[in-house]
Amino acid sequence: MYGLYLIAVLVVTGGAIAFIGDRLGTKIGKKRLSIFGLRPRHTSNVITVITGFVITALTIGIMSATSENVRTALFGMEKLNAALELKQQELNELSEELSIAKSEYQAASEDLQNSKTEVEQLQQEQVALTEESNRLRTGNEKLELANANLIYENENLSNANNNLLASNDSLTSDNKTLTESNAALTQSNSDLKQSNDQLTNDNQELENRNENLRNGLMAIREGDIVFRAGEILASGVIRGGNRDIDEIVKDIDNMAQEATMIISRRIGNDADTSVWIYQPELTEAVQKISASPRDMVLRIAAAGNLVRGEPVRTNLELYENDKIYNKDEFVLSRVYEMQDTTHAEQIIQNFLIEVNRTAVSKGILSDPLTGAVGVMEGSQLYQLLETISKTKGKFVLTAYARDDTEVIGPLRLNIKIEDYKKGLNL
Repeated sequence: MYGLYLIAVLVVTGGAIAFIGDRLGTKIGKKRLSIFGLRPRHTSNVITVITGFVITALTIGIMSATSENVRTALFGMEKLNAALELKQQELNELSEELSIAKSEYQAASEDLQNSKTEVEQLQQEQVALTEESNRLRTGNEKLELANANLIYENENLSNANNNLLASNDSLTSDNKTLTESNAALTQSNSDLKQSNDQLTNDNQELENRNENLRNGLMAIREGDIVFRAGEILASGVIRGGNRDIDEIVKDIDNMAQEATMIISRRIGNDADTSVWIYQPELTEAVQKISASPRDMVLRIAAAGNLVRGEPVRTNLELYENDKIYNKDEFVLSRVYEMQDTTHAEQIIQNFLIEVNRTAVSKGILSDPLTGAVGVMEGSQLYQLLETISKTKGKFVLTAYARDDTEVIGPLRLNIKIEDYKKGLNL
């Protein structure tokens, strides 16, 4: 509104200046006045121009005196522009701060939403924990009840234990009496043992005669039997691990050829010694070996008693191969006592039976007919017999694996004799 007023004043002032200058110039021209030696017409123009200068200066002076805005427009424009630029910079900074504030507000909003989600999850977990706490409280109450019952039962057991202690004193006295009776029985048992040894020798002789009779009857009923049912004709390890089926079949054929050679040596080359394997059983064995990631032990066993002249029918036995004992690995240790009536042969036999049982339980395959898994050199056996025969009192027999031994066996042994008290090799 103030700008329109100022424009109106300037328009009116300009019109007045033009009118006054024209009238003044006309009057001076009519009077034929001359200034500075100029012609009257030129003098009239100069006076008109000077009059316009004066009126304009007065107008500007009066407006400047009466209006601060005019003074600012005339003399403070540069300061005003500098102030405007400063305000513009402040406005730009405020805009950037506003943008940052908006970003922070957005991040704060997202954090608030995440916090709300976490609060909901925590509330859910609190509900679950409350339920779990209630369940545990219930369980604790049950445990306290059970503990009270146990205390009651413990008291009953304590009373029963006192009764048992009283009974134990009585039994101790009875045991002393029985010990005295046992000494008499021991003497009687010694006499019975001598009689039993004689009966054992007689029984062994009868068993030998019975075995000879059984072999004779079997030969009469069944003919000349060269292999027993279940007897191993050949055995070996066949490599598994998704091998080609043709290679596996070839390995089995080679083992069958080995069995054929063993049969030939047993019954002679003039008889039919070819090995007959049931085809479905062979197919199944090949598939198992091919699918197995580990090596497999294959044993070809006689399907029945093999009489000279009959076809050699067999069964295939498959086992996963693995290392059972490492070289020098401990197998078994037992304590024995050498007395006047003890025989070294019986001690070694009993120890080897236990070693055999331990090796079988570990996974070594035993002979189907004899049940044996181990091999021991004759010189070592003779040395053991000689050393044990010279030993008095208690001693320790310890068996170690001589070599690395797998499932297929055999287990070759190193047997050491150690003093029971000193633990030194004899």
